[in-house]
Amino acid sequence: MYTFTNQFISSQSNLKFLKATMMGPNAMRVAEELASCLNVNENMRILDLGCGCGLSTLLLTQKYGAKVFAADLWISPTENYERFKSIGIDDKAVPISADATKGLPFANGYFDLLFTVDAYHYFGDTAQMLPSLIPFVKKGGYIAVAIPGLTYEFGKNVPDDMQPFWNSEMERTLHSLDWWKDLWKRSEGIEMVVSREMSCCSQAWKEWLTGYHPIVAEDIKMMEAEGGRYFNLIQLIAKAI
Repeated sequence: MYTFTNQFISSQSNLKFLKATMMGPNAMRVAEELASCLNVNENMRILDLGCGCGLSTLLLTQKYGAKVFAADLWISPTENYERFKSIGIDDKAVPISADATKGLPFANGYFDLLFTVDAYHYFGDTAQMLPSLIPFVKKGGYIAVAIPGLTYEFGKNVPDDMQPFWNSEMERTLHSLDWWKDLWKRSEGIEMVVSREMSCCSQAWKEWLTGYHPIVAEDIKMMEAEGGRYFNLIQLIAKAI
């Protein structure tokens, strides 16, 4: 399943690139598992929403040859363009700045696939978000999401070993698979295809903890306390109907 990711990081220079660009659980590995549940091909037009530094974009363009619009709010299009040129995907990847909560600058029905890794939980936790995105996907196309989550809802009963790390942002964004399924089922215009916990959770988190991002040091402490009991990766795929 992870043939592209494993081959990519077998090179020391590529591994260094990965460590410098991860912004959460290894987005390339997560994207590869998510994409394996879809029929991605070179004829597709894909919106990689919340692309970060482009690890998921790299996977979609290089493994599948797809045309990808790489949209992010936190990373500038110029920074990503320079990065895309450096890894030879600038002919397939279009870097743009976009805030999903304020509307997207695309035509309705423009994309075959809306793909988002390690990002949707930051902006998709309201009942309004998914319905606002569905129109951008053509009928028969897909919305595919992979995000960090919880094995169960904490509510007000945050485990003692998680309390030193827990904050209002985590409370808002981290939820269980059932919580996300219930939220998506409220939306019209889609048919749920896949909702599950992902297999790459442990490995993707482990790789993230080797990265160069400033928050890694704190996350190492958090993951040691978590001990594999509370966090997961959640996959949601819906078909536009």
